Amino acid sequence: MDKKRVSLPIALTVAGTDSGGGAGVQADLKTFAALGVHGCAAITCLTAQSPKGVRAILSSPAEFLRQQLLAVFSDLPPVAVKTGMLYNAELIHVLVNFLKEHTVKLVVDPVMISTSGSELLQSDAVQTMCEELFPLADLVTPNLDESARLLGRTIENQKELQLAARELYEKFGRPVLAKGGHLRDTEEAVDVLWDGEQEYTFSKPFITDVSTHGTGCTFSSAITAALALGYSLPEAVEAGKNYVSRSIESSVKIAEHYALNWFNDQ
Repeated sequence: MDKKRVSLPIALTVAGTDSGGGAGVQADLKTFAALGVHGCAAITCLTAQSPKGVRAILSSPAEFLRQQLLAVFSDLPPVAVKTGMLYNAELIHVLVNFLKEHTVKLVVDPVMISTSGSELLQSDAVQTMCEELFPLADLVTPNLDESARLLGRTIENQKELQLAARELYEKFGRPVLAKGGHLRDTEEAVDVLWDGEQEYTFSKPFITDVSTHGTGCTFSSAITAALALGYSLPEAVEAGKNYVSRSIESSVKIAEHYALNWFNDQ
């Protein structure tokens, strides 16, 4: 007896791995699965890391990244793509040249520094990312540290976060979600979306009794999954915010650490 098969949209993550399973490609694929999209991956680099920090990084050869992209797009064309850790300018060039030939929804998470303080994007690649990759994006999702680096100043409060979202839009010409999850002296985790015409603010209460990593990867991949499912950009950001907040709130203990609960009740 034939069964009716469920058809899933496809999302692709182009990012680095996390051997601890909490961030990077591992977090992205868990998020895609939890939200009902089929996840594919193109690996930019391998990292040796745990929740305590990054021990070592091994970059993929640029040609190998191109072959991964060809393999995915030839047989499993994604509706939406997210980028995470891209590491160097050569890999960014390969990705940009490939994406120029394909129509997808693109979320760029400009991963520069890990939660533990490790550099995840070489300094000479920042300009390449800004000048070549950002113009292709449907959304750029910098956290506080990344926004500060891109603007050359610190961001201390919600008003400055709102201003940062607008200034980043003016600078790069693409919708920006300025994430304020690391703002101090506030009871809410606030993120601001500016799409060039309208500002949207998303806030959830801070959850202070757990320490997790991979929230940024999870947030951006949840937005990507929602875009693959046909949500509008504001709807996708709201869905992503709700998902990552639930994942933090229902986080689980692993050894002496905490991990997001990617498969929390939807």
